[in-house]
Amino acid sequence: MKIKTTIFWIVILLTGVRLHSQSIMTVTGEQKIANIMTWLTHEHVLVDFIGAELITPDDYDETEVLQTMLSYVFDLRKYRVRYFVDATPKYLGRDPELLQKISTSTAVTIITNTGLYGVGQNKYIPKSALNKTAEELAGEWIDEYRNGIGDTGIKPGFIKIGVDAQAPLHSMHQKLVRAAALTHLATGLTIASHTGEAVGLWPQLEILKKEGVSPSAFIWVHAQNEKDNNVYVQAARQGCWISLDGIGGGNIDTYVEKLQFAKDKGILGQILISNDAGWYDPQKDEQNIQPFTNVHEKLLPKLTEAGFTVDEINQLLATNPAKAFGTRVRKR
Repeated sequence: MKIKTTIFWIVILLTGVRLHSQSIMTVTGEQKIANIMTWLTHEHVLVDFIGAELITPDDYDETEVLQTMLSYVFDLRKYRVRYFVDATPKYLGRDPELLQKISTSTAVTIITNTGLYGVGQNKYIPKSALNKTAEELAGEWIDEYRNGIGDTGIKPGFIKIGVDAQAPLHSMHQKLVRAAALTHLATGLTIASHTGEAVGLWPQLEILKKEGVSPSAFIWVHAQNEKDNNVYVQAARQGCWISLDGIGGGNIDTYVEKLQFAKDKGILGQILISNDAGWYDPQKDEQNIQPFTNVHEKLLPKLTEAGFTVDEINQLLATNPAKAFGTRVRKR
């Protein structure tokens, strides 16, 4: 089995699809996107669910977090994972300096974000932000991209927002989507939105299109929560990215079935996969870290058994993420 796995990854490396010279902003600076290295497009090193009004960096010891999480990220090197997208937003534990230290220690490129997360009836948005306009929010996010987060000098590589799965969207969530659209037009950063079931997807895409942003600049996060697979075809036709990102804690066979459906329907080129794993939680006395390796150790062998080719797997791991996250303005 180990020999077969080794041969598989040698083939992946030798047949990597050549990509255009796109770039991505990382916690260590802007980088050209490598053509054969793989991505994990939705993971978390640290998440603190205490809420925007209570959260503070004093809740955790950085050295302890580093000691806890370094080995989990380091494990990814054996699978040639180059790009690790940390999806923890501001006021939920985003810590760009922590991510930078992990990145430099492991040689895994980490990407952080700008934006705000409205899920949970705005628990993770500070009261001071609730009355700001979309233009004001976008101005703050654009400033982080141009000048860095706080005084760290570290810049975000994508926009992370979150909405409650409902229609119509909460007025604050509509504002978040519009702010994300304005930020994208000014920076070219991709928008990743915690969405879940598709009921919350369509109003977001309508807002983006109204602002002149193509759905190809949008990632539908946690799309695995949508029970009707046919909705994926509708979303793909609009051009948005479909993120099946709960592999770290989900039923692997369910993901194989959904990916087989995408392959059969000809929309595999719109799919992203990731674990949504980790993470260090400052509110827990005992940590229960989920590894970042389920995609490679559990999902990919089953996809191979199901007849997925090396090129198709490489599309999921390298080609699609590079297209989705590559920094460029995508107008409608």
